[in-house]
Amino acid sequence: MSVFSYARVSTNSQADHGQSLGVQERMAAAYAELHGFAIDSVFVDRGVSASKPLSQRPKGGELLAAIHDGDILIATRLDRIFRNAGEALITAQSFRERGISLHLIDLGGDVTGNGIGKVIFGILSVCAEWERDQVKERIQAVKADQKARGRYLGGGVPFGYRKSEDGGLVEHKGEQEAIAYMVKLHGLGASLREIAVDIHDSFPRRGVSHQAVARILAQNGTASMS
Repeated sequence: MSVFSYARVSTNSQADHGQSLGVQERMAAAYAELHGFAIDSVFVDRGVSASKPLSQRPKGGELLAAIHDGDILIATRLDRIFRNAGEALITAQSFRERGISLHLIDLGGDVTGNGIGKVIFGILSVCAEWERDQVKERIQAVKADQKARGRYLGGGVPFGYRKSEDGGLVEHKGEQEAIAYMVKLHGLGASLREIAVDIHDSFPRRGVSHQAVARILAQNGTASMS
């Protein structure tokens, strides 16, 4: 039987502050000593996001390759080791089937070997996933607000605009004129290819493909024709 511990922080700054790697390692060592275990190997992921599954983290992958039936794994908290409830429950079930004991200190110890631990583990796994969903919703809300206020969110700058110094989008006069001309031609029944050719002739420096014309018309609330 081998005993392993696992620690992770999302950023390098967290490695030395708050729930730092040093704190996690010391907590795992103290827990092991209290229960009569001797830790054989420590796996540490520094600056690795919780959004990555354990198997895709540098040291997490090494840990899963090293651990064998009957071994013991210690981690300080649920969110240090698992990405979401689904991964946590699947991994815990796999560990139980292999006789691997998973000890999460914040949940009181072995969550694979006793009934109470498994109940708490299941409940808190769902709670952890809910918390991450809440964070995701808040991020999406911020992005939606920025978009509504014309803030530039990254990626390609849409035709007709330029990025301003304050991070917003400002209209480009020449390309806005080209867009207005595209909409006019479309209203007269011109095809996407005909519009693309006409734009190239009328606005030599604003040449676009017929696929781009379709995107531009769609962005400006006009259904396109082939």
